[in-house]
Amino acid sequence: MPPIILSLNDLPTSYRGGAVSVGNFDGVHRGHEQLIRRLVANAAKVGGKAIVFTFDPPPLAVLMPTKPLPAALTDMPRRAQLLGDLGVDLVVAYPTDTRLLSLTAEQFFQRILIEGMGARAIVEGPNFHFGLNRVGDITLLQHLCKLGGLALEIVAATEDGAGMLSSTRVRELISLGRISEANTLLTQPYWLTGRVSHGEGRGKKLGAATANLTDIPVLVPQHGVYAGCVNLGTGLQPAAIHIGPNPTFQEQTAKVEVHILDWTGELYNEYLGCGLLRELRSIRRFDSAVDLQTQIARDIEECRTVFRDYSAA
Repeated sequence: MPPIILSLNDLPTSYRGGAVSVGNFDGVHRGHEQLIRRLVANAAKVGGKAIVFTFDPPPLAVLMPTKPLPAALTDMPRRAQLLGDLGVDLVVAYPTDTRLLSLTAEQFFQRILIEGMGARAIVEGPNFHFGLNRVGDITLLQHLCKLGGLALEIVAATEDGAGMLSSTRVRELISLGRISEANTLLTQPYWLTGRVSHGEGRGKKLGAATANLTDIPVLVPQHGVYAGCVNLGTGLQPAAIHIGPNPTFQEQTAKVEVHILDWTGELYNEYLGCGLLRELRSIRRFDSAVDLQTQIARDIEECRTVFRDYSAA
């Protein structure tokens, strides 16, 4: 994973003079991938590092503090990991505040990109806006780069039959539980990370002990059962993931429960990440615990098949 810094005062001298892209990059989808590939190529051209400048929290959290924000698709460590896998050398997760957002487009360009980072190349998408009230656009950016002697590449938006790839599209699919479809737009499977807390212990009694995840900082998909995987430090292992309540036991509280196949151990209070590979079925009430146990066995075998196909791809 590339380093994450919060202040440009912490930017090592060796990272100045590279190529920079500014944006949220939430989810790191395949549209982002195309832009990052060009960022890396431009960094090589100028003989510097490939750097992403992003915002934490998102600007809207500061500009409209009372308005609910769309749930994030990635927390910052996961976002940096995905960007690093594409070749990014460093991520600036700039603490967004009113001082930053009050900079005009020209001030942002000069203070952040030129003085703060010593950028020699800029790579952005066609809808990029920057500065106070998002007044800065591609036309202004082209003008400022020309005056400053910076290379600039505008990367065309990535589209498919349904339109432009965007974090909004990915978010809508995940909200609906359409994980398979969402994953085709992402560079890696959708990922949930949470703290393992104590549950009711019913899974263990049914022969499928689960880790209950809490404090999940990203969008949780629609209720359902999903085939997935976890990484316990020794590579990926298959997992079955149940999201929602358990109506068979008249339980109304929605939970995220992860059963790691062919594994036993304790994970309480540790943080566990799990990838969602495919949706399997919706949540429903079973007539008896035995019927539920039979379905769980079917779910586990289907998860095993999904994971085997994913690993072989």
